[in-house]
Amino acid sequence: MAIDRLLTRDGPDPSARFTESGAAGKDRSSVKTALEWLSERRDAHTFEVTRVPFDALEEWSFQPDTGDLVHRSGRFFTVEGRRVHSDYGMVPRWDQPIINQPEIGMLGFVVKEFDGVLHCLMQAKMEPGNVNVVQLSPTVQATRSNQKRVHRGSRVRYLEYFTDPGRSEVLVDVLQSEQGSWFLGKRNRNIVVETTEDVPPHDDYRWMTIGEIQELLRLDNMVNMDARTVLACMPFARPTGAASPGPHREFQAGLRRSMAPDEGSLHTMLSVLSWFTDATARHEVRAERIPLDRVEDWHRTADTISHTDERHFSIIGARVTAGSREVLNWTQPLLAPHGLGLAVLLVKNIGGVLHALLHARPEGGHPHGVELAPTVQCTPDNYRGLPDGHRPAFLDYVTGAPRERVRFDAVQSEEGGRFHHAECRYAVIEVEDGFPVEEPPGHRWLTVDQVTRLLRHGRYLNVQARSLVACLHGLW
Repeated sequence: MAIDRLLTRDGPDPSARFTESGAAGKDRSSVKTALEWLSERRDAHTFEVTRVPFDALEEWSFQPDTGDLVHRSGRFFTVEGRRVHSDYGMVPRWDQPIINQPEIGMLGFVVKEFDGVLHCLMQAKMEPGNVNVVQLSPTVQATRSNQKRVHRGSRVRYLEYFTDPGRSEVLVDVLQSEQGSWFLGKRNRNIVVETTEDVPPHDDYRWMTIGEIQELLRLDNMVNMDARTVLACMPFARPTGAASPGPHREFQAGLRRSMAPDEGSLHTMLSVLSWFTDATARHEVRAERIPLDRVEDWHRTADTISHTDERHFSIIGARVTAGSREVLNWTQPLLAPHGLGLAVLLVKNIGGVLHALLHARPEGGHPHGVELAPTVQCTPDNYRGLPDGHRPAFLDYVTGAPRERVRFDAVQSEEGGRFHHAECRYAVIEVEDGFPVEEPPGHRWLTVDQVTRLLRHGRYLNVQARSLVACLHGLW
């Protein structure tokens, strides 16, 4: 694939280099080799996760005055109560447990050129909540407590490339949120650094092109959420080569034009920012902290905290054995969702340029209330039996979309360090020509370039939307 290397004052534009890497390694043999390596790493260590009652959680306890579930060190995270008031949706007020992890974690890729192409140092990482235990993760994926070794375990491998001056050059660096329905104000530093040093090898790490990672994204539960969000924050230059021959050639051509700055966008960037600001100011999303033992419509037993109607999610306890982690054995609470999530991005060719329909969605855990979400983001099981007015916009459309309109479809895991078997079906669906361009309240058509510009900053796109952006970039 031909790529024009744009020059800046400091040298080649990183976006062109990211695109070059995204075009490399997209073949069956590379995917097969990567899958064999992941399988080998699963077999190389002992991994075991078992559910346990809350009184078996070592160093965790319910506070006598609030009922909040906390770690003895006062670090890591707490499970506490949250009362949310919102003018969005059909429920004006609700209570829920929520994970409060105020530390800013690090999600970081070390990248290095081999034969002129950027490669990412990827980790085969065990997370207690993963359905298949080991998934592809960033080079470094660590909370601040882990970086400071509060857990009294071994050091975080390769952390020095992000912390020691002169070891690397920063290519991407931005704070991004996590799930606003399950986390209270959780943010992570999404960072990509490039090194020219000889990086010490380790069996649980592997150099991969972005193209190889994107191919694995097409498979269920292979690339973890933390890797997907960092991939989404990478700015990609528009590929200059011809689109691949086949039935989706027009889709690919529209996607590539959508990556070009200011080409055929339905809205100016200024109007998009103004619309987002208006959506943030117009919606009232007010949340207050309450003791966990005062959360209404939830009940606690010896081994679970669940909603009275058995929807949404539960809080459970787990005992973990992991031969490849900084700590080999530990216990912790996990949030266990009820049902498979759904995150769908509707895209449309408007004047030859692909546009994605984003939704300004309020969530109680976001510091500013509103972030841009996929067109549809929900757990469909929570809406079964409800009338149309109580169901998310476009839910019935996406669940009934013909297969030939689907451009991407895979089940992906959410954050395995805090969530137990949290899976979501991620899909990109290209709507038909007759699908209306008119935008319903709270929605806007954006080009990929506009989305990329928003991702240079935090608080604009939520983590589900970022996952879909990472998937979308694997389709050009």
